[in-house]
Amino acid sequence: MSETKDTPVSGPNDDVAEFGYERARDELVNVVKMLEQGGLDLDESLTLWERGEALARRCEEHLAGARQRVEAALAHSDDEVGDDEVDEDEE
Repeated sequence: MSETKDTPVSGPNDDVAEFGYERARDELVNVVKMLEQGGLDLDESLTLWERGEALARRCEEHLAGARQRVEAALAHSDDEVGDDEVDEDEE
């Protein structure tokens, strides 16, 4: 049976998509420590590295979302300040 474009391909790191920022960050820290300690064979190192990449991507997704929320809140705040200034000028 062949995979089609519409069929999601599952992988060993699919669970990362469900992680919150803190969980992904904490696990990424552990992955980095394990890789830095060495002593792993090539396959284990590659598997850990791939996991680390997935975790780093997940952290970046959370940070990008947080950045957008902050920017939206600041823009909304600026709009309200601008509206207040207009109201004061009309009085």
